Amino acid sequence: MRAAVVVAKIDAARLAAEVAGHHNGAIVLFIGTVRDVNDGRPVTGMEYTAYRSMAEREMADIAREAAERFGTDDIVVEHRVGVLELGDASVAIAVAHPHRGSAYDASRYVIEQLKARVPIWKLEHYADGTREWVGAGSGKGEGGSGDPDSDLESTHASTSERGA
Repeated sequence: MRAAVVVAKIDAARLAAEVAGHHNGAIVLFIGTVRDVNDGRPVTGMEYTAYRSMAEREMADIAREAAERFGTDDIVVEHRVGVLELGDASVAIAVAHPHRGSAYDASRYVIEQLKARVPIWKLEHYADGTREWVGAGSGKGEGGSGDPDSDLESTHASTSERGA
């Protein structure tokens, strides 16, 4: 079981391999990607930021809860921060279980809890040149909306960290 906030591109195949085992009959891989429209507005990309230490603690708690609830320790969660382009993976969850139904249920539990509880925000970049924070805690959109408090230990990826 592992949960992490990452700067590098998410390697979904690596996550699936990390949870694979002969005792499992199913691997469910959820990948959340940057889409080109949100709430009817064209999106050109986005930037994720997180209260990193708290986000990783909460993600680990969620993974542990899912493990207990659905009977598998084979869970890996990664959420990316920094500037992402359309189609980039922002979050990936790999869950393996002896039975597919429980693997699906555990994966859904993890993403729903992550969206509701983890202090990660996204700054959407719109085609009209405007930008808007959407993320933890504001009740707007998928994950709520609100500018992260500048006093938080936010994680912003620089160009050199992204490898761009």
